[in-house]
Amino acid sequence: MADPSSYRPRPGEIPDSPGVYKFRDEHRRVIYVGKAKSLRQRLANYFQDLAGLHPRTRTMVTTAASVEWTVVSTEVEALQLEYSWIKEYDPRFNVKYRDDKSYPYLAVTMNEQYPRVQVMRGHKKKGVRYFGPYGHAWAIRDTVDLLLRVFPVRTCSAGVFKNATRTGRPCLLGYIGKCSAPCVDRVSEDEHRELAEEFCDFMAGRTGTYIRRLEQRMTDAAEEMEYERAARLRDDIEALRKAMEKSAVVLADATDADLIAVAEDELEAAVQIFHVRGGRVRGQRGWVTDKVEDVTTGALVEHALQQLYGEETGDSVPKEVLVPALPDPVEPVQQWLTDRRGANVSLRIPQRGDKKSLMETVARNAQQSLVLHKTKRASDLTTRSRALEEISEALDLESAPLRIECYDISHLQGDDVVASMVVFEDGLSRKSEYRRFQIKGFEGQDDVRSMHEVITRRFRRYLAEKEKTGEWVDGDEPADLKDEEGRPKRFAYPPQLVVVDGGQPQVAAAKRALDELGIDDIAVCGLAKRLEEVWLPGEDDPVVLPRTSEGLYLLQRVRDEAHRFAITYQRAKRAKRFRASPLDDVPGLGETRKQALIKHFGSVKKLRSATIDQICEVPGIGRKTAETIAVALAQAAPAAPAVNTATGEIMEDTEDGTPDTTAGAPGEPVPAGAPDERRGQET
Repeated sequence: MADPSSYRPRPGEIPDSPGVYKFRDEHRRVIYVGKAKSLRQRLANYFQDLAGLHPRTRTMVTTAASVEWTVVSTEVEALQLEYSWIKEYDPRFNVKYRDDKSYPYLAVTMNEQYPRVQVMRGHKKKGVRYFGPYGHAWAIRDTVDLLLRVFPVRTCSAGVFKNATRTGRPCLLGYIGKCSAPCVDRVSEDEHRELAEEFCDFMAGRTGTYIRRLEQRMTDAAEEMEYERAARLRDDIEALRKAMEKSAVVLADATDADLIAVAEDELEAAVQIFHVRGGRVRGQRGWVTDKVEDVTTGALVEHALQQLYGEETGDSVPKEVLVPALPDPVEPVQQWLTDRRGANVSLRIPQRGDKKSLMETVARNAQQSLVLHKTKRASDLTTRSRALEEISEALDLESAPLRIECYDISHLQGDDVVASMVVFEDGLSRKSEYRRFQIKGFEGQDDVRSMHEVITRRFRRYLAEKEKTGEWVDGDEPADLKDEEGRPKRFAYPPQLVVVDGGQPQVAAAKRALDELGIDDIAVCGLAKRLEEVWLPGEDDPVVLPRTSEGLYLLQRVRDEAHRFAITYQRAKRAKRFRASPLDDVPGLGETRKQALIKHFGSVKKLRSATIDQICEVPGIGRKTAETIAVALAQAAPAAPAVNTATGEIMEDTEDGTPDTTAGAPGEPVPAGAPDERRGQET
């Protein structure tokens, strides 16, 4: 491990101008490439105290043995040079999107004497019209098969074409009418090229005019009593409409745009791109990457743009690129895209309308892609086994922790304090074993004290179950560890490892709770979210697992699942509390009349200030009921105003008399794919 001070450039040696820099290791291999508006300011950030660096950055600078840089004139040149060097050196510490395949395009070889429709991958060729990319080659073949009856363009290879020309016999497609057979001179070269151009026009989105023209020809044929020709035109129109249905219009005005969305966690990020051409989604692609460097969403978007358009020019770069976050600064990236297209390119975040709705769809696809990637990774038995072995070695356990329990505390500024317990067995979640806790021993915000209470309650129940069933003998489980239906009793099984969401204080609280109960055969550790460090009881320094460690990945999944489950429960409790209304306590007042009152006055606050005569004006409310309502509202103390914790604003009552709680707690993402709350039993 190198000391960064050993290769730090001398003061004043680094120029204060735009440029690109490379870190090399002791073997002169390039391990990181970056760009900067000011090389002096950027490189100075790498040579500060190691304790102040992000763990990934710290690993990079201690692996490096030298740094060098190249000065350029503008930030756009820096962006282009950075992309070129990343492609050339493939540095290990740069974000690299793993694309498991080259995406297929529908290509029309307009540069040939007789243009051919085919599936193409890889680098684009001059004189070839491309449509896509598509997710699968079969999707292209389905589309082409529908269109060939209307646009019978050549699809055969050069060898088949030459053989048909030599023998004077067309291929099967020529016999069934799905090829115009230019190989045997059924159509001239110009007629075949015109067919290919019409095919390209249709694929480019100019569909309405052509279908209307076919409909007119069908009508004319029917009027002339040429019913066979009219029937064929009818079938052609139906085939074109089926092809159009495969890509419905999603954006008006025949918009050409690419939409990019990012879903990420601490270690990985998934990118999804929708290619919209002529207002229709023509293709979709996606990547997953390890977050080797400490990057923001805007930086991930910039890397995606580099990979997506680094080899593209002209119309392959659309007029509009919609992203979830803008690179910082955005001007060089936008200028780089404009240079590659040869015309202005708009790079922005959609704010409203169809484009924002479509971006939400792309974002859902990105999130599902990330979840699927993690699921595939977690479901691999070899990977799970390696993760458990790595955890066992890192924490110095006697055996692999086959059952792991993780605990997390959740609250909103000290209110509705709850905790969650999630269980992973053999590296997979066991949702039927999840449990929920309400903190009962005290009120207010104290995560350490809450953790101590939860661990104490959980393992006190374990000791009680253990006392009922007796000690386990010779490794056999007593029969009465399971209930009458054969399911494990609550808290009957002990874990080999307890993980808490937090650092030293939370770990110490959990260990103290176990010690007070006399339990000394269960390991405890904590995972601190900020730097992903693993803390052990009584240790001053954390255990730092490698970023690529499957053990760290498993601990993060366990911790994140506990966090998600705790937030779900806490938000449900908060929403239930906020939904309570003073009108609920009025005897004899049903839901219909409550809604009528709120609709008439607008809020409980205005109803409370109304007179009895004014209340009587509401349909269905008599004087006696109005008096009861007035008395009940007068006796009920008005609740303290709800405050939006994100903005500090006081929220007005909603129509049902409850505070407007649409703003979530800061820093609490809405959990995706939350399990049924009935699975987690409250204790």
